[in-house]
Amino acid sequence: MKVAYIFATGGRNVSYKLGSMILPQLEGRRHGADVVGMFFFDDNTYALRKGDPLGERLATVAQELGILLMLCDQCALERGLAEGESGAYRAVGTVAGVQVGCFPDLYAALAPNPPEAHYHPLITLASSYMPIMSKTSASRWA
Repeated sequence: MKVAYIFATGGRNVSYKLGSMILPQLEGRRHGADVVGMFFFDDNTYALRKGDPLGERLATVAQELGILLMLCDQCALERGLAEGESGAYRAVGTVAGVQVGCFPDLYAALAPNPPEAHYHPLITLASSYMPIMSKTSASRWA
């Protein structure tokens, strides 16, 4: 099965879920799915800064396994990890192999090696926030 991960929210998505779970499995070649790409939003982009231990490990594995590493263009630009003009951003100060783009760029980059559509091809790792619903609002979802 081929999958791509989207690191969409802050918290411990990258440091814990990627750094302590997914990355060690990829390094040990025992993840159980072929990861074809990872897309990073917001402060998750900082994990791919040059010299970041987690980012350097991820860059090595990504190069070995052919995993796309992409930063959200606006998120990277805002954090000094990209430069250029809209549609032609490039990564700066990042680990090797990082690309910068938006969803159309992600889809185009994954097109030659797409996640499997009959599964959930894009896995979004979000925070474990669960809204508390009142009895009235919960009945609307029943």
